[in-house]
Amino acid sequence: MPLIEYRDVTVMRGGTVALDSLTLSIGEGEHVAVIGPNGSGKSTLVKTITRECYPQQRGPGSWLRILERDTWNVFDLRCLLGIVSNDLLQTCTQPYSGLEIVLSGFFSSVGIWPNHHVTQEMRDKAGEVLRRLEISHLAERRMTEMSSGEARRILIARALVHDPTALVLDEPTNSLDLRAQRELREMLRNISRAGTSLIMVTHHLPDIIPEIERVILLKDGRVFSDGPKRQVLDAAVLSSLFDMPLELITRDGYYHLL
Repeated sequence: MPLIEYRDVTVMRGGTVALDSLTLSIGEGEHVAVIGPNGSGKSTLVKTITRECYPQQRGPGSWLRILERDTWNVFDLRCLLGIVSNDLLQTCTQPYSGLEIVLSGFFSSVGIWPNHHVTQEMRDKAGEVLRRLEISHLAERRMTEMSSGEARRILIARALVHDPTALVLDEPTNSLDLRAQRELREMLRNISRAGTSLIMVTHHLPDIIPEIERVILLKDGRVFSDGPKRQVLDAAVLSSLFDMPLELITRDGYYHLL
């Protein structure tokens, strides 16, 4: 079953065409990377998944469906798709503890509020996810006292408390140092092996962990190339994508541009 399906989708942002008659489909269980230069439509793609942006109304042959449905209650959708983005990181950088942020995933909120009823089952699940990601030591630390890498791992835990069908990551290693990048990528490898689909939006090729086998290239709001990683991640193709000469090397299952 398609997890996400775009058919002739156009999205306007501030008078600019961000997605231009986009057609693509991502199936349940797939691990996919979406790559493109700045302005290619990557962030808009994520915002259409989270229902922050909506397509233009067009004919009956145009649609955006998630799990084969055109319409969703956003709160129901957030239980099925775990989102980790830079926007969310900024929103969650508040004086809440790591555990509070993880628990807030049950309520699609930031932090725990007086009207929220936190059950023991929720606490147990949050603790289980923190242990699984090896970040239990961050449970009592405030988000404002964490490094960027630590905060991102807490957001991943927040996204996983519902056992979502897929984890959607927008530029996951942005602003992280080399050690934090490596630790985050190893965490994502473990998550993918456990059966959660990964949809990774990035412009950093080393973010594409070996478990990701399909790559979609975006340019000017359209699909520039889509297919198996070994076919799409080609120096000539990427040079055309970024409009500059590039060399490509692989090492230990990772790709790097020169």
